[in-house]
Amino acid sequence: MAQTLIPVDRQARIQKLIEEKGIVRVSELSKLFGVTELTIRRDFDVLEKRGVLERTHGGAILRRRLKVEPLYVEKNQKHRTQKEKIGIAVAKIIEPGDTLLINTGSTNTQVLRHLSGKNLRVITSNANALTEIENPEIEVVLTGGLFRRQSNSLIGNFTHTLLKNVCGSKAIIGVDGVSIRFGLTTPIQEEAAVARLMIDQTLGPVIVVADSSKMGVVSNFVTASIDKVNILVTDAGIKTGVKKELEEMGITVIIAK
Repeated sequence: MAQTLIPVDRQARIQKLIEEKGIVRVSELSKLFGVTELTIRRDFDVLEKRGVLERTHGGAILRRRLKVEPLYVEKNQKHRTQKEKIGIAVAKIIEPGDTLLINTGSTNTQVLRHLSGKNLRVITSNANALTEIENPEIEVVLTGGLFRRQSNSLIGNFTHTLLKNVCGSKAIIGVDGVSIRFGLTTPIQEEAAVARLMIDQTLGPVIVVADSSKMGVVSNFVTASIDKVNILVTDAGIKTGVKKELEEMGITVIIAK
């Protein structure tokens, strides 16, 4: 039933709905509140300026802000079960003979841990590869560079030099945020630069690994636009509407179960 509300109350209801569902549609809200679609779009403008949402084709999705990088040990403990399932799911889509470009991150550490198969080559800026990859049939190449303790990663000019001289068959990219409007983001510029270069140096699919808590999160630096992503591997917590929106953009969404 349509409800007559003043704009501030309607916007509060829209905010609550988007927090619950992750995504809302202009047409549905227009019917729900008994107002024109133009009115709903004006409400979206207000909420977007507040940082509550970001516009999509025909609707809007929830936006959250990540300004400060959490400690790696903290990230490694959050959503650990989901990340492990993602790592297992990614291992299933790796093919013999792949050369994988893998950046840092607690989810990618799980990817490294579960990799198996013959004739695999892993080129990575993730220092955890030294202890996580135990299969002797996997060739491991560390990019070199400045060791960054905050993220257990390698960054800087040495890292870039090596990556510019390789061609990956697949890139597996960990991120701090996935946004339809702002793309893949991270709070650290140097980390974004390494991941961006891995994407550029990949001939095959770009696989993004991100648990569902990363959906709609926007951080300080853009790694790549969302259209650079071919496959997203996430967990069952992703909102149905967000999944559908990504799939409509041509991204294959794999739910790790």
